[in-house]
Amino acid sequence: MKKRVSALRKFIAERFSLNDDRASDHDIIESVSRNVEFKGSNLWSLIFAIFIASIGLNVNSTAVIIGAMLISPLMGPIMGVGLGMGINDIELIRKALKNLLIAVIISVAVSAVYFIISPLHEARPELLARTTPSIWDVLIALFGGLAGIVGSTRREKGNVIPGVAIATALMPPLCTAGFGIAIGNWYYFLGAFYLFFINSVFICISSYLVVRYMQLPKKAFEDKNREKKVGSYILYVILITALPSIYLAYKIVDKSIFEGNANRFVKTEFNFVNTHIINKRFVNEKGKKEINLLLIGEDLTKETIDSLKAKLSKYNIRDTRLKISQGLNARQQIDFSQIKASILQDVFKKQEANKKKDLSLASDNADGGYPDLKKELTALYPGITSYGVSSLLIKSMDTLRIDTTILFVATCTNSLSKSEQQKLKAWLGVRLVAAKRPIKIVIYSPRRVDGL
Repeated sequence: MKKRVSALRKFIAERFSLNDDRASDHDIIESVSRNVEFKGSNLWSLIFAIFIASIGLNVNSTAVIIGAMLISPLMGPIMGVGLGMGINDIELIRKALKNLLIAVIISVAVSAVYFIISPLHEARPELLARTTPSIWDVLIALFGGLAGIVGSTRREKGNVIPGVAIATALMPPLCTAGFGIAIGNWYYFLGAFYLFFINSVFICISSYLVVRYMQLPKKAFEDKNREKKVGSYILYVILITALPSIYLAYKIVDKSIFEGNANRFVKTEFNFVNTHIINKRFVNEKGKKEINLLLIGEDLTKETIDSLKAKLSKYNIRDTRLKISQGLNARQQIDFSQIKASILQDVFKKQEANKKKDLSLASDNADGGYPDLKKELTALYPGITSYGVSSLLIKSMDTLRIDTTILFVATCTNSLSKSEQQKLKAWLGVRLVAAKRPIKIVIYSPRRVDGL
């Protein structure tokens, strides 16, 4: 048994070892330190990446935004801070923080200038997505930072760093902050900058953890007192950055859990036949939790609402206030123009679907959906020399209604009398099983054209 456990440990240690293709300690520190500074080509690459990301956000192009993240060198100073904290290098921390501040100022300023000049000032989905951090952003930053620093310690860097740059998405939030300044919306600015700060801190923390795990040598000091001071400063930096970030991350997690539970409550419990939710809003701030619902249709009774409130605890949102607007209160809050547009959109979608269905039916009939009437027509009406049957779409001129009619066209050597046409129409109605669909017949003869 002991041999098996020992073999399993050895297998796991070999599989998860970070020492096989690890670069030397000197090369790791030099590689990370080299990418910290923003000047020359690094600075120009940053500016170009800012313009590309701003354009991508402006036109809502995901591909362009990804291209900007690949160019952006923002990961360098952030991992530099983590490395500096891990090896007690206060100078590297100062240098990295200084260059990170320069990069942030340039990024926000250049993006703000672009959005001021740009004729497009609408907040597209790609922009709005960078204004509200979620728990997933925190997790992506944490695991992205781990992958980034591990990749930086390899002899062959591979495609890890570009991949981390895409995953952690540091550039778009800064450009969104510039957009907020350009249009004077401080909510966008603060939300986007908050997302960038959260990403940066957790990349830095994950870098620090990997550096300590790999036991990179700490910077030695001849003066032991100075070494203690440097250690204390770094500890303060860690606490100042980590503790607020952990609190913010907790708030994000709490908000995400609340919204998930609230959504589950609304989706499960509000299944009424004659009452519908047209707007919902969840509030979780300053200790206040609310579910605000705007209803249309049949009013819910007080007993029903009390029953719904009693079920809040079932979804772990016991301390949440359920606020329902209906009846007169709902009508005062409803944007009727928006509802009208939504209804018309649904009507047009249904009409388009019916139109496609009728066109498909007509196409099927043209390909032989109707039975072959040649022998029967020859026996009943010997004068008919050719015929055709098809579905015809009839569009009303004053309404949006579309009807389908069966069209029967025939060529005859002699014109048919009205009674013969009536008999032909009645026979076609039975033969084509079209009692519920009108039939239009057109008879071509040498002297005239008859229709019924």
